[in-house]
Amino acid sequence: MRRLTLKTKFIVSLSTILLLGFVLTNLNNYRVSIRSVRKNIVEHALPLTRDNIYSEIQSDLMRPIFISSLMANDTFLKDWALGGEQDVDKITRYLQEIEEKYGFFSTFFVSEKTGFYYHFNGILKKISPADPHDVWYPEFKALNKSYDLVVDTNEAAENGLTIFINHRLNDYQGNLLGVTGVGLNMEMVANLLKSYRQRYGRDIYLVDQNGLIKVHKDQTLVDRENISDQEGLKEIARQALVVKPEPDCFDFWRDGRHILLTSRYIPEFEWFLFVEQDETQAIAGIRRNFYESLIFDLLIIVVVLGITIYTVNRFQNTLEEMATTDKLTGAWNRREFDRCFDMACYLSKRQGRPFSVVLFDVDDFKTINDELGHMAGDQVLKEVVRLADEHIRQDDLVVRWGGDEFVLLVHNDLAHARQVAERLREEICNRDLLNGVSGSCDEVAVTISCGVVMYDEGETLDHLMMRADAALYESKKQGKNQTVTLPAVSVKPAPSAI
Repeated sequence: MRRLTLKTKFIVSLSTILLLGFVLTNLNNYRVSIRSVRKNIVEHALPLTRDNIYSEIQSDLMRPIFISSLMANDTFLKDWALGGEQDVDKITRYLQEIEEKYGFFSTFFVSEKTGFYYHFNGILKKISPADPHDVWYPEFKALNKSYDLVVDTNEAAENGLTIFINHRLNDYQGNLLGVTGVGLNMEMVANLLKSYRQRYGRDIYLVDQNGLIKVHKDQTLVDRENISDQEGLKEIARQALVVKPEPDCFDFWRDGRHILLTSRYIPEFEWFLFVEQDETQAIAGIRRNFYESLIFDLLIIVVVLGITIYTVNRFQNTLEEMATTDKLTGAWNRREFDRCFDMACYLSKRQGRPFSVVLFDVDDFKTINDELGHMAGDQVLKEVVRLADEHIRQDDLVVRWGGDEFVLLVHNDLAHARQVAERLREEICNRDLLNGVSGSCDEVAVTISCGVVMYDEGETLDHLMMRADAALYESKKQGKNQTVTLPAVSVKPAPSAI
């Protein structure tokens, strides 16, 4: 398995630290924000809304209770009932005036003596214990209460759902004369709740002590749906329906949404006011901000990593260049030559690809340094390397071997390597490399001597360079400014003992 480089480990570690840091910071801020929003909803927003709605419901629904109480204490109604219910037009006009004056959906009086159901439009019917619509009457009498709220169908209005406020009518001695009251259109009450929802942004509904929904914006649920059967609510229904002097708060899950609930008992109606807040909707902005922050942080991470990778690569290239090249001439150094020699040996063995070495130095370089100075000598070395680089292929190498000695690693056979060395020698000989150097003269010319050998399979670098050095020595003996090649020897250096 390939081991990760130090640079890769650094980039991965930095990426992990940045990613974890940004993600954990955003997650912590997200959780703190959610807790803050939830606390604000539970401790402030919901209770305030609940109490405001409680006050408004009392204001809106207590008015019909108050009117029905006035009707039950009206001496006209008592006297008319005690007088034998003689003139039906009188009671009709009486009920009609109340209906028109206060805008109620229904006004009525049910006589205990005759059983007649008087309506603002006249006598509606005579109540009968056998009629399912009339069971409310004996049930109300059995309650022995002054008034009660009942959700029922209104036979006088095509059986539309109506909230009836039933109030006991007694004579002057406290004997029952009948039941009077008013009716509120359920659609009107539902619209009232819708207005609350639009104003406060929360769901509001009323339930009785058994959990039956009595008032809701969705009229299909009224008197049909029990909170004990609803998802989420059924788990807390028993606790929520306990009559308490103080309001209470709950939370539950419905359709994957977290719902916060506050309730308050309304003793005048003997109903519970429920106010719901969808926390999921309330924190939607926080969640959106969390995702936007993550995207923004990822962009920052990408930019930081890009800058880091660029900087690391630049420093690494600089270090690699310092470690593998000669500072003065720009040629490769011996460390890099060792690596490339090993690779050339590998290719020679696996693919049969030959390579050769050209060892050359500047003739009489000491004289140039002594007469013209080291600055001139340095210029000569730079120009020699530049020209050598122009005469080799891209996969060949120019290496500074030491002092004024250089090596060309040529990926070809001996004949081709000799051609490269000879062209380079002629180019340097014909060039005035000391042009512009102060104190230079025609007697001082720059030439090189070259020794060329080809690698023999299994040969060590030391042995190969020893042969190249022998070839260079021979070129010096022949008068310098020469190129000498030496063939491979049949005798290999003995392998070292294991």
